[in-house]
Amino acid sequence: MNNLFFYFDIQHAIEIHDWIIQKSGGLQGSREINLLDSALTHIQNDLYYPSFEEKLKHLVIAVNKFHPFNDGNKRSSLVLGAYFLEINGYDFCVEKFVVEMENIVVWLAEGKIEDALLLDIIISIIHEDNFSESIKLRLFEAIS
Repeated sequence: MNNLFFYFDIQHAIEIHDWIIQKSGGLQGSREINLLDSALTHIQNDLYYPSFEEKLKHLVIAVNKFHPFNDGNKRSSLVLGAYFLEINGYDFCVEKFVVEMENIVVWLAEGKIEDALLLDIIISIIHEDNFSESIKLRLFEAIS
C-alpha cells in the first residue's frame, strides 16, 4: 500500500459506537471521549505511527483500553478497526480481522495481550494466511 491513509473523525466513531450499542445492547454515551479524539488525531502522525499496521494497532488499543464509551469498548475497537481497514483498501481481510480479533480484543482488555504481540497479530492478519507458530505460541503463553 502507499502512504496515503484515510481517517475518520470522532463524530463518525461515536455514530458507529451508538449503532453497535443499538444493535447489540448496552449503555449509551461516552466517558473519556477526548482520549479517543486525541488517539484519532495522533494516529495521523507518521512520525509516531509510520505504518498502517501501527496506526491500526493504536486505534484498537485506544478504543479498547482508554474506555472512551460507557459500554461496548471492546466491540467498538473491533468494528472501528475493521472500518479503518476497509476505508484504506484492506477490504480483503476485514472478515478475517473480525473473526481473529474477536477474542483478542477481550484478552487485550484483560491486559493479557501486549502492544508488540498485538502489532504482530495485526501484521499477520493483513499479510499472512494464518498465524505463524511463533504467534500461536506467544498467544498461548499470553492467555495461559
